[in-house]
Amino acid sequence: MNKFYFLGGRMIIEELHQHIADKNLKYWLQSFGCQMNAHDSEKIESMLEQIGYIKAQKEADANIIIYNTCCVRENAELKIYGKLGYLKTLKKKNPSLIIGLCGCMMQQDIVLNTLKEKYKFVDMIFGTYNLYKFPEILKTRLETGDPVIDIWDTHKEIDENLSSLRKYHFKACVNVTYGCNNFCTYCIVPYVRGRERSKNSEAIINEVTNLVSEGTKEIMLLGQNVNSYGKTLDPPVSFAELLEKVSTIEGLKRIRFMTSHPKDLSDELIDVMSRNKNICKSLHLPIQSGSDKILKAMNRIYTQENYLNLVKKIKSIIPDITLTTDIIVGFPGETEEDFEETLKVVKEVKYLSAFTFIYSKRTGTPASVMENQVPEEIVKKRFNKLVNVLNEISLDYMKSQVGTSVQVLFEEKSKSNAETITGRTDTGILVHAPASEDLIGNFAYVKITNAKTHYLSGEIIKEELQ
Repeated sequence: MNKFYFLGGRMIIEELHQHIADKNLKYWLQSFGCQMNAHDSEKIESMLEQIGYIKAQKEADANIIIYNTCCVRENAELKIYGKLGYLKTLKKKNPSLIIGLCGCMMQQDIVLNTLKEKYKFVDMIFGTYNLYKFPEILKTRLETGDPVIDIWDTHKEIDENLSSLRKYHFKACVNVTYGCNNFCTYCIVPYVRGRERSKNSEAIINEVTNLVSEGTKEIMLLGQNVNSYGKTLDPPVSFAELLEKVSTIEGLKRIRFMTSHPKDLSDELIDVMSRNKNICKSLHLPIQSGSDKILKAMNRIYTQENYLNLVKKIKSIIPDITLTTDIIVGFPGETEEDFEETLKVVKEVKYLSAFTFIYSKRTGTPASVMENQVPEEIVKKRFNKLVNVLNEISLDYMKSQVGTSVQVLFEEKSKSNAETITGRTDTGILVHAPASEDLIGNFAYVKITNAKTHYLSGEIIKEELQ
């Protein structure tokens, strides 16, 4: 990002702060979609609070409402249109309410045209490429009273200087890449987030170092495909090299990353993961389908055999690693035999968990016009069968953990039990234990006494307050 523009953005924030800080104005920001979207929302929240807005306890109390949208699946878009009807009602009750939409949906012409025609009460619309312009967009809206639409169709430079308002003080996300070059035939991401570009490695190291100095213990490195990090840099830097550098930062207890594309996961990366104790023994490795025919139609660039050989290599070098994945059911042309190949992979790999999706046709992607779209009733039947198999595998693994002692970084209070807190192991397993809130943000060893399909519970046997 242009540093002079960023300085101008700071000046706008300070100018807005002078007019807003003492007015007790409230904001509501809701994020839809992936962790990339969630991290973008943290940046917008940071700007809102620097300007002087206070987070509202409920949506109806807000003076400004922003939705950070997702378009990867149709349900996400329909949810936004449904919520806009509610916002129209709020706007009628409070004409001074400012409504903003940003994120991936806004990068689609068909969505933009719909908003202009049917949702004229929306005050601000901006996309994924110009997030850092939000203060300027808000200033223009406040000064003119007119709707502001600011959509770029390509990226300029990376916004390496934006701060984030994090949900947790002890863990944080750091972007390492933006966009994607893979063009999987079902995916809209390259069209709405652009071609892949990598963040400067020094900027990443500095950001992580600063976060650790502020008390961060766990970092999640984010990208649509982290394994191809650094190819656009001069000189090139591999993701394994970056990960090695991050792992040496003093005080950093845990490092996670996602997402990894199987075709780009190198032996060098596996070696770095195996040698560094603060790199979590948990890997998200999307398979999408177990059928070679469907993988080719998806443009995934690997076969079932390639994938399974990679998994065997990973498990032989890092025996205690847990694997998670993404699976799409009902891709155009998927037969029962193709689906059985997916089940074969699931049973062989024994994933800890999976993000499972019913194929969603996305306008503008090659798959949306493919023949042999699978009937909905068949897809749902396969989907339910897949989920049942995954749950059986997960429960078996969870039961194997009963009686063991695991280290947990506790994150928050349980939503179902006021006397219980929850956290995650190095391998990504959710653990519940009765304990004081004082332990949130700290590590403790837990003796596992009970197992459920998606979480473990137990008793704390040793605290590691830091």
